[in-house]
Amino acid sequence: MTDRRLLLVHAHPDDESIGTGATMARYVAEGAHVTLVTCTLGEEGEVIPEHLAHLAADRDDALGPYRIGELSAACEALGVRDHRFLGGPGRWRDSGMMGVASNERPGAFWQADLDEAAGELVKVIREVRPQVLVTYDANGFYGHPDHIQANRVSRRAFELAADPGFGEGEPWQIAKLYHTAAARSVMRRTAEALREARSGFIVEDVDDMPFGSPDEAITTEVDARPWVGAKLAALRAHATQVTVREPWFALSNGVGQEALGVEHYVLSIGVPGPSVPGAPVEAGGLGEPHTRENDLFAGIH
Repeated sequence: MTDRRLLLVHAHPDDESIGTGATMARYVAEGAHVTLVTCTLGEEGEVIPEHLAHLAADRDDALGPYRIGELSAACEALGVRDHRFLGGPGRWRDSGMMGVASNERPGAFWQADLDEAAGELVKVIREVRPQVLVTYDANGFYGHPDHIQANRVSRRAFELAADPGFGEGEPWQIAKLYHTAAARSVMRRTAEALREARSGFIVEDVDDMPFGSPDEAITTEVDARPWVGAKLAALRAHATQVTVREPWFALSNGVGQEALGVEHYVLSIGVPGPSVPGAPVEAGGLGEPHTRENDLFAGIH
């Protein structure tokens, strides 16, 4: 397939690099058109470096505009040339973690009208005409309200984009919808490696983490190890939010993660491609039995 078009919908700047950075860099390098839609500016993010503390969310709301620059640098590292903010920069605001007062703030993405937000995404879909859409699962991967809303908006836009009675522009049917995923077996191996490496990051019990999928739920394994350097560069670009000690990184909670070059997904809508051998376990793959795709575009003609 020579005209591959991939659309990713993420909640905040840095989400694209953490879970899908290597995948994005791989498909860009292979000639696919990769479009990133970010739903908020990440105004409620916790600033890590002391020298950037003045950007904290309670100080004149300076963090969002600053993170636009970080995201631009991250996209440059990944090779992504087509980035948009849903509805334009600042149309919807970072809602903060579940249960906090900023969830109710006017303009928070958590409060967005579903069809209005989906309508903005439909405009992108009908312009770009992607075969594949990637976003989070119904729990927003780990329960953040903006991630949950990104899932809802993406699924609604998936439906509306193909509806000739909705909005302007030519209808477009996306072939496959994926959710990002973290395989539990990989999470456990990463935790063990972190303990041995004495990285200085916190190592949590994997069973206590609010995310993770059993290996048998993973449908797709994208081996993008040659592009892990681009992923690390993108993570470094998000300096307010991410601390990188290669090959590890951590967010403001200090919990260590590995910048994996093998990234996992669950096919939610669409016909899966053939099952093929994947990446070796020692490289972050799931190993046998080989019951997974190795390409988001697999089976699309």
